[in-house]
Amino acid sequence: MKEQSFIPPSRMLMGPGPSDVSARVLEAMARPTIGHLDPQFISMMDEIKKLLQYTFITSNELTFAVSAPGMAGMECCFANLVEENDKVIICKNGFFGERMKENVERFGGIPVMVNDDWGKKIDLNKVEECLKENPDTKIVAFVHAETSTGALSDPKSLTELAHNYNCLSIVDTVTGLAGVPLKVDEWNIDAIYSGTQKCLSASPGLSPISFSEAAKEKIMSRKSKVKSWFLDLNLIMSYWEGEGGRSYHHTAPINALYGLHEALLILKEIGIENSWKKHMDNHLLLRNGLEELGIEYLVKEEDRLPQLNSIFIPDGVDDLAARKRLLNDFNLEIGAGLGVLAGKIWRIGLMGQSSNKKNIEHCLDSIKQVI
Repeated sequence: MKEQSFIPPSRMLMGPGPSDVSARVLEAMARPTIGHLDPQFISMMDEIKKLLQYTFITSNELTFAVSAPGMAGMECCFANLVEENDKVIICKNGFFGERMKENVERFGGIPVMVNDDWGKKIDLNKVEECLKENPDTKIVAFVHAETSTGALSDPKSLTELAHNYNCLSIVDTVTGLAGVPLKVDEWNIDAIYSGTQKCLSASPGLSPISFSEAAKEKIMSRKSKVKSWFLDLNLIMSYWEGEGGRSYHHTAPINALYGLHEALLILKEIGIENSWKKHMDNHLLLRNGLEELGIEYLVKEEDRLPQLNSIFIPDGVDDLAARKRLLNDFNLEIGAGLGVLAGKIWRIGLMGQSSNKKNIEHCLDSIKQVI
């Protein structure tokens, strides 16, 4: 078979990510590539920082996009803030808490797990009890918006609790950013990471990230070198921070950053609070339609992520066969369950560009026919 240029199908992306990417973002990514130290490119990097500060609602100087997907943002936080034998409390209420544990172990830390059932938000009382039992804890880490379940936890209260016990906080908001309220400075979050392919509706491959002054001081006063050279913020800072000339660290994914810049411009035009409202309004439309079909949610209403809807697969419906039919016959992608929820739930994303009435109507009609 002779190889040919790849022409992807045009899908309606309503899974847990990636979300649909707008024509504006795709056009931006197709613009001419310039050098990663070109003064014009450096100027755009500065704008990306400002736009990310707007999105995270922070004045943190150390706010930028890691040149790799959201999981690299996670690794960047743990690589820089965890040292040998540091005790880290990890709040696990889904798939991604386990990945946090893996990171702590790989960087020589000691993970202490606080477990909640998948589909429930993090229990503050359990976390405080664990902090009392482990007074030498350095960091509390948790997932703001658990992609595997659609559960929303309380970063403001969890971070306040961490600080009450002299700990830094690490927050995963890969699915949360721009979809639900998030106020990094007001809530005093120390380290936070996200992804571009969810509610920002840019292409996958970059991880927005932000560090407080307290976190930055911890990084600069480490007793040992960061074990990852590529993710060592002591080195990356010289590329993303400062006026004028920048030190070479790596060749940035130039065209992907064009796309992120455009996606952030679109978000600012909409307004961050309007983006939060859009995701909630569209969630309610989807919820009402699913209830008419007799489909139930995994997560209690008050703890649900509007942009990630986890629903129980109706009795008698074959998970894989139904999702294959949705993809092949209706051009619709939804997500399967992960871990203990595999084969039990579907995950419907209403993120960024994918969150609109037309998509919701098509999704509900398609699911109705398939089940």
